[in-house]
Amino acid sequence: MSRHRSHRSHRDRPAAAAPPPNRSVLAGFLSLLGELLITAGLVLALFVAYSLWWTNVLADRQASARGDEIRRQWHAQAPAQPVAPGALDTQDGIGFLHVPAMKNGEVLVKPGTDPDVLDDGVAGYYTQPVKSALPWDGKGNFSLAAHRDGHGAKFHNIDKVENGDAIVFETKDTWYVYKVFAELRQTSKYNVDVINPVPKESGKTGPGRYITLTTCTPVYTSKYRYIVWGELVRTEKVDAERTLPAELRH
Repeated sequence: MSRHRSHRSHRDRPAAAAPPPNRSVLAGFLSLLGELLITAGLVLALFVAYSLWWTNVLADRQASARGDEIRRQWHAQAPAQPVAPGALDTQDGIGFLHVPAMKNGEVLVKPGTDPDVLDDGVAGYYTQPVKSALPWDGKGNFSLAAHRDGHGAKFHNIDKVENGDAIVFETKDTWYVYKVFAELRQTSKYNVDVINPVPKESGKTGPGRYITLTTCTPVYTSKYRYIVWGELVRTEKVDAERTLPAELRH
């Protein structure tokens, strides 16, 4: 046999073995899984941004527009034609809540605590299961709720409120000034006793003129409720210039 026949040409060499089919399929699956996880992460990030930022923007715009309309109505009402406090109880809102410790500006207050009310970036007073008193009532508990996160997050900083801090409610004719005296940092969402006319868990045992703020806790959840209680210490008539009470001049 001749020498040149003892060597195979490149064309005669066997082709490289193809990767096992199962390894190729696994690689494709992992690649697809990676892409799906990235997409899911982006969708989740967009949802969080919508829930915690964009809903705040929309709610604040809506609440601000309604608040401006209420103030225009107040301004248009002639002094010779005063409106009884109860007549202000409309779907547009009854007044504005001011809690300096929360640094949340003025908060429009409307009747009801269902999501379709609170999602508008307002605080709502309870109409059920225990009906809230209103500030001008002779006694009772003016009980309010608002979102802690998203949709305006008006009570986001409720944990900054301390005993002795001021809570002020503003109507067309009167400033109602309350002082915080107790808090309950965590309680069941089903604990309706905290909004009773006499909220005994606050330490009070007799009738008075109370205010209760309620919201969800921990932050970004709705598992429990966070409660702050205050008691009316004085009222102050609104003057022509709507001069702020001392508690709001900071």
